[in-house]
Amino acid sequence: MSENKAMINWYPGHMAKTKRQLQDQIKRIDLIIELCDARLPYSSRNPELADMITRKRHLLFLNKSDLADPAMNRKWLQYYQQQGIEAHLTNASMMKGKETIGLIEKATREIVDKSLEKGVRKTVRAMIAGIPNVGKSTMINRLYGRSVTQTGDRPGVTKSNQWVKITPYLELLDTPGLLWPRLDDQLSARRLCYIGSIKDDIVDTGELTIHLLEELCALVPETVAERLHLKDTSLKGAELLEAVCTGRGWLLKGGRFDYDRCCSVVLDEYRAGKLGRITFEAPPQSAAET
Repeated sequence: MSENKAMINWYPGHMAKTKRQLQDQIKRIDLIIELCDARLPYSSRNPELADMITRKRHLLFLNKSDLADPAMNRKWLQYYQQQGIEAHLTNASMMKGKETIGLIEKATREIVDKSLEKGVRKTVRAMIAGIPNVGKSTMINRLYGRSVTQTGDRPGVTKSNQWVKITPYLELLDTPGLLWPRLDDQLSARRLCYIGSIKDDIVDTGELTIHLLEELCALVPETVAERLHLKDTSLKGAELLEAVCTGRGWLLKGGRFDYDRCCSVVLDEYRAGKLGRITFEAPPQSAAET
């Protein structure tokens, strides 16, 4: 692993501008719809966003819940409910728009009713917010009923704020993904790379793939062994990567290991859920107990 990629640093200059824009928009917003990734329900939430929205109505959606462990999904819902946060599981690419619009209408009913008392039918303005690549634009497209914002399975697709009219009285603001300036916890940083919230080109993908494989071998060894034709899930480091190359036949001329193909396919298959439904984080034990 090259030294300049040993530590994961992710805060490009445009993030500061994005933060300023969000702070300015939040003042005029009725509801914050925050998306996080259900596979990382804690690390995929921006702590700076939480500070910015403390006085706002707030819905939290654990997106891509179909890729996360079902039992852990239930525990995380319970945890956030205990924190006083209204949380819901979703898969933005398959969600039912009417149900989600109903949740938005319920969360904003009080302010709508107050406006009606004054003889005004209020248009609710809600912001979709979250870190990169958690499905914000995908959610808006599903609520709109067709593609109206650009989407992609990589961070940084949404470049600027975009208002979208969902119903005559509901407008949603699609915002660029916002990361925070520092994260001292490199394990969380690495896991954000697993789910694609941090661009692959700023990390050593070989090292990243090794860490991912080691974690998957510990969590779902049978799935990994079957999918990757891996005979020994106790292997570590480069030996593990080489065993996967051998098992899947990713070899170059002369029997050399095709590391680039291995890393690319393993990361893609994990992100697509082909290596199992994995949640890497558990809520605090006291809150998770049933």
